[in-house]
Amino acid sequence: MSGWDRDDIDLVEPAFIEFSKDGTGQFGFIAVRGWLDSRPAERDGKVGVEFTWDGVDEGDQVSGRGWAALVDDEAVEGHLFLHLGDDSSFRAVPFTHADESDGQ
Repeated sequence: MSGWDRDDIDLVEPAFIEFSKDGTGQFGFIAVRGWLDSRPAERDGKVGVEFTWDGVDEGDQVSGRGWAALVDDEAVEGHLFLHLGDDSSFRAVPFTHADESDGQ
């Protein structure tokens, strides 16, 4: 994520974003946890989604929007916006069994 340091991003748990085939999903970073409502969308000729989300940040209700696009078989890139707050680009790759054993 471009908006925060790596150590901060993984403060509570390893940062993640999940997209489900039914258009739902979730993400977590720092002390933010959000639940997604996404729709298919093409972004710069790439397969992707646009989404809105709502969730919590240290117990406070928060919401926002974002987008993500598949950049190759292993990664998505996108941007996350917090309503009336910060925003950040992100890059996500699938968790592996090695990540789990490393505690990431």
